[in-house]
Amino acid sequence: QVQLVESGGGLVQAGGSLRLSCAASGRTFSSYRMGWFRQAPGKEREFVAAMRWGGGSTYYADSVKGRFTISRDNAKNTVFLQMNSLKPEDTAVYYCAATTDYSNAYDPSGYDYWGQGTQVTVSS
Repeated sequence: QVQLVESGGGLVQAGGSLRLSCAASGRTFSSYRMGWFRQAPGKEREFVAAMRWGGGSTYYADSVKGRFTISRDNAKNTVFLQMNSLKPEDTAVYYCAATTDYSNAYDPSGYDYWGQGTQVTVSS
């Protein structure tokens, strides 16, 4: 059974940094694409970043390019989202997701497994 557990969220001032972690278990994830999404109150869930666990291309939303970095630690079976230069509009619940469908990295409906989410709040 696949389990994704996010951690690392919190309250930070604008301009600050946070690193989110997603601990994955229950499968061998080398063939999976891992994604980060976020959802602010009253808004739809939106794509943030994605990568193939086995390496290769990374994908970012335009709103986070140059500020956020997705990476992984194979030994720890963990995916990270390093978030720098945070802005109040980055405030949301951040979710980790996994899929074996490589057709569309940006569409949340294409992901099969989701974590419970971690809250990120950026104060101005």
